[in-house]
Amino acid sequence: MASFRKRNYLALSAFLFCFFFAQAMAISLLSIWLTRSLHLNGTQAGTVFAVNSIGAMLAQPAYGFLSDRMGFRKVVPTFIALLVILAGPFFLHVYAPLLHWSLPLGAVAGGLYLGFTFMAGSYALESYVDRVGRRYAFEYSRVRLWGSIGFATAAAFSGRLYNVDPAINFFLASAAGLLLLPLIYLARVEPDPQAQAAADRLTLRDSLSLLSQPQFWRFMILILGVTNLYLVYDQQFPFYFSSLFPTPEEGNAMFGYLNSAQIFVEAGGLFVAPLIVRRIGATRGLLLAAAIMILRIGGSGLAIGPITISMCKMAHAIELPILAVSIFRYIAWHFEARFAATVYMVGVSFGHSLGLAILSPLVGISYDLIGFQHSYFLIAGFALLFWTWSLFALSPTPPEHGSPHRASAGAPTLPLVEEPRP
Repeated sequence: MASFRKRNYLALSAFLFCFFFAQAMAISLLSIWLTRSLHLNGTQAGTVFAVNSIGAMLAQPAYGFLSDRMGFRKVVPTFIALLVILAGPFFLHVYAPLLHWSLPLGAVAGGLYLGFTFMAGSYALESYVDRVGRRYAFEYSRVRLWGSIGFATAAAFSGRLYNVDPAINFFLASAAGLLLLPLIYLARVEPDPQAQAAADRLTLRDSLSLLSQPQFWRFMILILGVTNLYLVYDQQFPFYFSSLFPTPEEGNAMFGYLNSAQIFVEAGGLFVAPLIVRRIGATRGLLLAAAIMILRIGGSGLAIGPITISMCKMAHAIELPILAVSIFRYIAWHFEARFAATVYMVGVSFGHSLGLAILSPLVGISYDLIGFQHSYFLIAGFALLFWTWSLFALSPTPPEHGSPHRASAGAPTLPLVEEPRP
């Protein structure tokens, strides 16, 4: 098994680099493409984002259950890679014409494609990497940081390419997708007969039993509340960001540069975050990340120009690594190993999409009626209420320093437990 550790780390790191490169090229400027290229207003763009979230909601439970059933098999990563390859033709020859002809029909088509590919797909891939990382003793976050670097690499020039022709961005996403198939098959994940036998016995009824667990719903308070409000705030943030510059074109280019810088810092944070979360515990890590989210939302409402709004953008590089590591460690501590992907895909990914489907149209209307700044104050206020509730709802997770469950140096400190912990 040790002989495949480095190979799997490198193959999965390269795989996430290419996937998130494609994701950045395809959807990082989606709100600008919808509003400036396709001329949708705030309410229409909010509706499109809401339908995207519904599409992701269809994919997330399916990916969660299938991932747990497949175990280390590469069925889900291969399927997602094939979808990424279709990005360029889909956006230009299917999505845009349908949105012009019929907004509802175009929104449905886009929701299904984006939901299964870049929205739910990213969560499914992260769950797979976490599973393999725990088997081969490397940190999930130190593979995921290469995804951030891939996103940053694309974001560094996506704004300028968009100003030339948005089609370039979409076809570069497809080009990155072509690399995904050989990369996933470079990984050599040895079968684990015992784990696979447990996965093969998993039934849909077993997975649905999660919904009857109070522990699951206490976890969902933070996900449905704070993180969902943060994501809906972030959807149309690029449009607001670019509006604070002298020209939209300058704002688009600057957003690309800043997005790239933010994500490179985020990549460094993903390397350091496991050390922080081990010291403070996964529960405190979740609360810390959520507090930074609320500060960023409220700070965006107070921003008065390019410098202050750029500072708010950079805060994302701090909270995301802490959040990502804390989520996986919280799940590992409090839920059974055989449900790991389902908890992540349903509790986190599906929970996000459910909230976004409800909130996106409402926030889009708010942007049109009272403007971005006042909307940001409202979002931050509601997020603070959910954060306060989460203080009491989340189960405690002890720091891992000196934990008896500590693994060998360089390995994840928490195995995917076979029985739920108190």
